[in-house]
Amino acid sequence: MKNLISDIPEILLMGPGPSCVYPSVSQALSAPTLGHLDPDFIRIMDGIKNMLQLLLKTQNRLTIPISGTGSAGMETAFVNSIEPGDPVLIIINGVFGTRMQDVAQRLGGAVDVLDFEWGVPVVVEAVKRAIQKKHYNIIAVVHAETSTGVCNPVEDIGMLLKGSDALYLVDAVTSVGGIPVNMDPWCIDILYTGTQKCLSCPPGLSPVSFSEKAVATLMNRKTKVPNWYLDLTMILNYWEGQTRAYHHTAPVNMLYGLYESLRLILEEGPENVYRRHLENHLKLVDGLEGLGLSLLVQLDSRLPMLNSVKVPAGVDEARVRRRLREEFNIEIGAGLGPLAGKIWRIGLMGHTARIENVDRVLDALKIVLEK
Repeated sequence: MKNLISDIPEILLMGPGPSCVYPSVSQALSAPTLGHLDPDFIRIMDGIKNMLQLLLKTQNRLTIPISGTGSAGMETAFVNSIEPGDPVLIIINGVFGTRMQDVAQRLGGAVDVLDFEWGVPVVVEAVKRAIQKKHYNIIAVVHAETSTGVCNPVEDIGMLLKGSDALYLVDAVTSVGGIPVNMDPWCIDILYTGTQKCLSCPPGLSPVSFSEKAVATLMNRKTKVPNWYLDLTMILNYWEGQTRAYHHTAPVNMLYGLYESLRLILEEGPENVYRRHLENHLKLVDGLEGLGLSLLVQLDSRLPMLNSVKVPAGVDEARVRRRLREEFNIEIGAGLGPLAGKIWRIGLMGHTARIENVDRVLDALKIVLEK
């Protein structure tokens, strides 16, 4: 039988995720597999928790990776915090806000939505008016909206909720590792992210963090957490204490990869990592403008790691993406929802955010667009 994996070319991943994987992360993935209760592996687990706390600027005891992609992190955040009838406010300005709405409604939450135009940031004053009119158990927002390239004012919303009994839930799938995410100073109670974006690890894990207030809500539920696999009341017993209780077989080698990616970020220094993302973003934008292209999002609310580029009139956006992949081994992303066919999404995430990659995609775009 032919080995299809041996024929996979090396693709420059410059879409909305996954990103290019650090070489030493790939090496870590191939390290000898240990049992999920092995003492050496438990030490690695503890190291992951400690590094996540440092990167997220939090002291939350419940800071662990969930076995599953970022969508599993989203499910974990809501399934452990919502009970039927709970009033929930979902702030939406892109695809991933609508997914949060769907998940919260499936769990029986009494969901209200605060909608904003796709491509512009959430207006804090509108959020303030909404929470003054009604008490919500949970207020949820996406930090880095991957479908549009908008950075939402998560810190400012957190200041509105400081001292309240509401839980502040933030999707940080694309932001962690690319821009500052300061969980405790921003009064965030529940956060989830993914390994495949700015952490530059393959898809498959979703770090989550719950504040003590969120943990208290979890432990005082009137109903059992409806999802067994993502029930943090049981998973905690595997990640904490001297005696680790088996819950499910952890993806051991994936956790090796996460350990190494976090180690690399902390070794480079988070501020240096954020600066690298911003500098490469500015170089990319300058080059795109030189090609006559413009970005969807205004300057003051752009994400450095996800750039939404307007497709010029008369250009077949799918054909451009196809030629980049077939002729140059470069992947970029398409638009979603109402932005489908109108934008390209060019990612500069983690290990992908390097000058040589910016030069390569700009050179390739120039050739394709000229033709």
